[in-house]
Amino acid sequence: MKIVIIDGQGGRMGKSIIEQLHSLYPELELYGIGSNSIATSAMLKAGAAYGSTGENPVIVNVQDADIIIGPVGIVMANSLLGEITPAMATAISSSKAYKILIPVNRCNHYIVGCQNLSLSDYINMVCEEVRKEVKLQ
Repeated sequence: MKIVIIDGQGGRMGKSIIEQLHSLYPELELYGIGSNSIATSAMLKAGAAYGSTGENPVIVNVQDADIIIGPVGIVMANSLLGEITPAMATAISSSKAYKILIPVNRCNHYIVGCQNLSLSDYINMVCEEVRKEVKLQ
């Protein structure tokens, strides 16, 4: 099962997700795709089996992903302070992969109904959703 974790800026969210998923499900194939090299480096250090940076790696890797995980901004063009290009957002949105998006109310978007939880709480929810999806496969 190919799981693509996409993150930008400092990669803190992606790093935390990969650390937890790697410890819970060491058999999963985790790809840390950063919108910048700092984010990619953080995800590789956290245990991602593969890592790459930039627009083309996002476009290529989401095509055959089973699950895509990241902040909700990865499906919005020009989000994450402009790190998510329109081509990246389109590729992610168009992918047939199951998408687990973490609500982050930043960068000029607000998600109605979004709970005010810590990143740690959201990551626990991500891991639970991955567990459910992995059982279905």
